[in-house]
Amino acid sequence: MLFKLLTRYLKPYWPMLVGIIVFQFLQAMASLYLPSLNADIIDNGVVVGDTGYILRTGGWMLLVSLGQIACSITAVYFGAKTGMKVGRDMRHDLFTHVGDFSEQEVSHFGAASLITRNGNDVQQVQMLVVMASTMLVSAPIIAIGGVVMAIQQEAKLAWLIAVAVPVLLISVGVLIVFMIPQFRKMQARIDVVNGVLREQLTGIRVIRAFVREPAERKRFADANDALTDTALKAGRLFALAFPIVMLVMNASSVAVVWFGSFLINDGVMQIGSLSAFISYLIQILMSIMMATFMTMMIPRAAVSADRIAEVLDTESSVRLSAHPRTDTTGSGSIELDDVEFSYPGAEKPVLENITFSVQPGQTTAIIGSTGSGKTTLVNLLPRLFDATGGSVKLDGVDVRDLDPNVLWRNIGLVPQKPYLFTGTIADNLRFGRPEATEDELWRALEIAQATDFVKEMPDQLEAEIAQGGTNVSGGQRQRLAIARALVKKPEILIFDDSFSALDVATDARLRAALAENVKDATMVIVAQRVSTIIEADHILVIDNGRIVANGTHEQLLATSETYREIVESQLSAGVSE
Repeated sequence: MLFKLLTRYLKPYWPMLVGIIVFQFLQAMASLYLPSLNADIIDNGVVVGDTGYILRTGGWMLLVSLGQIACSITAVYFGAKTGMKVGRDMRHDLFTHVGDFSEQEVSHFGAASLITRNGNDVQQVQMLVVMASTMLVSAPIIAIGGVVMAIQQEAKLAWLIAVAVPVLLISVGVLIVFMIPQFRKMQARIDVVNGVLREQLTGIRVIRAFVREPAERKRFADANDALTDTALKAGRLFALAFPIVMLVMNASSVAVVWFGSFLINDGVMQIGSLSAFISYLIQILMSIMMATFMTMMIPRAAVSADRIAEVLDTESSVRLSAHPRTDTTGSGSIELDDVEFSYPGAEKPVLENITFSVQPGQTTAIIGSTGSGKTTLVNLLPRLFDATGGSVKLDGVDVRDLDPNVLWRNIGLVPQKPYLFTGTIADNLRFGRPEATEDELWRALEIAQATDFVKEMPDQLEAEIAQGGTNVSGGQRQRLAIARALVKKPEILIFDDSFSALDVATDARLRAALAENVKDATMVIVAQRVSTIIEADHILVIDNGRIVANGTHEQLLATSETYREIVESQLSAGVSE
């Protein structure tokens, strides 16, 4: 999977890769050429005492060294640039692909894991590309060329290379075998740490309210310690590689000097040749070491590549039509025909036999007990999920056949948990319609009963909102989310339990303002309070995923026992009016 992923993302940068290969090749050839020049200086200059030869050859060595440095810098520069661009492209594709996921796929992977895959996992693959771009070509050329050049200097010492290289490869290979499972554990445990941290930051108020700080600190500490233990195990194995390499390298150099000294004493070998042989041996071992270190990165990058590919290869359950339609009437009619929805692997459907229609300009309310399927039902309208049976139609067209942009442009959704983004109030209100004027923003705030508290803020529309809207109250956040949907001016407005954080008086004023100012929009309201939906044109009563009653408030009081029980329970609690 790693090779497949790299092939896909490196393909656009093949001219840059060709340049990297050329510069790495030149760097490798320069590295192989320099020891032989050094040997010539020792044998033909120093021993003979020819200063002119030393200066000429030394000057040539200086030029070759400068060329080698220039080639190395260029290869590293373009390698780093290629790696960064590959990482950028991966992050872009992951972000775009995840943006097309339905709630089902996001829940399957989990937000924490998706963040890790788009961050840490991409970084692992990116670093492998950088390392490969700087030594993938030069390392084998220097290793193989070094063997050839060393044998040319003195074939009788070649057996030392034949011993040193396998010892180094076997030693580091054993380390890599033990490191692979640790890298796999590490990525999974990074997911766990991110998940715990995300939960604690999101639920900080609940944690403090229930005095759970000690327990949550322990939970994070356990996850953090597990990650630390795994990282330490991998780190210790990685740290062993350096002493092993240095031991093999130094022992080999000592052996060359030891056995080479006898050959020099016998007049078989020159001092310059011995110096060159040592240089080539060090180059060979260093190249193998660098290639091995790059190989050590492959297991972790391979694990990360598998995780990245898993996301990219996951198709959204909400699939786009091959020939999406854009020709809607824009009237805002809704029709559900025998709709069924089941989560993957569920024993029974969450929704079944759901059939109703909403005419343009009408208000349909949905009420029922907790867990009866109300939110799942309204999520089918903007295709946050796709129905597993039956059809959901907007203006007579199945939503699965509509262009998603056309569908979403016609729908304004106020979710059950309103979310505000980092920025100003104006930025949040213009989220669905960037060209909206300030007058339109204030008008939407007025309808949403949010004008008073916005005007009290020092910067009013330019007041800063923290991520998630955590610097405003729940009721204020809910009203800003309602105003955001109103600014969009959609044909269909969906309120998913969007009035629960409002007091009864504010709820009544908001409903009156909506009835007066948003007459043409089709509204679907999910609510818990009967007072919120009492004036709706139609009320659907849902129980266990089925519509058990349908009618106006008065009709349902007369015909539906379930609805009467809801009304009576709220009257006894004093919350329906």
